[in-house]
Amino acid sequence: MSKIGLYLTLCCVILGACSDDPHDGDQWPEYYILFIGNSLTYVNDLPSLVVKEADKMDIRIKTEMLANSNYAIVDHWEDGYVQDEINSGLYDFVIIQQGPSSQAEGRRMLIEDGRKYAELCEKNSSQLCYFMVWPNLLYYYYTFNDVIKNHRDAAVTNDAILLPVGEVWKTHFDETNNFNYYGTDGFHPSLKGSKVAAQVIVSTLFE
Repeated sequence: MSKIGLYLTLCCVILGACSDDPHDGDQWPEYYILFIGNSLTYVNDLPSLVVKEADKMDIRIKTEMLANSNYAIVDHWEDGYVQDEINSGLYDFVIIQQGPSSQAEGRRMLIEDGRKYAELCEKNSSQLCYFMVWPNLLYYYYTFNDVIKNHRDAAVTNDAILLPVGEVWKTHFDETNNFNYYGTDGFHPSLKGSKVAAQVIVSTLFE
């Protein structure tokens, strides 16, 4: 080995820079999470709240987010970016989120389009997760039980982890009659609501 080659090898050993596994070494996060969703994810920057919540448990996380207003998971799939991200093989968890999905078409998308994500995640050693959301407080609150059921059914059907944020919200509302997890528009989360979502996500994945 040349002197230059020996020097580079020693540097790699000292710095831990030669590993092909992005999860090796103290300089790397323990878990990588990809968030795929819409404004219910990007309002209040939910991924950053998840990172902060995990840090309380001494769990290091790095996140990426693909989230566009009014997008369903099928819209992301048709764009094609999610396939590239998941195929990178980087992510431990892929969290998908769309609207409340209480109606038949929303249920179909959760299950059938979700299956495409599940199959791709399986090929890349990632675990698919469903982020259960909530209905509009002002107009569709009566559909809450259908929101819960459809997300639960989709997670079971596609062998995915259910992140039951909406169910935790509803329990809070039923017990307190306090709807402060909703923001001022009665649909997007308040900061408090997003923090609760982060707590549910972290506790479900890591406790």
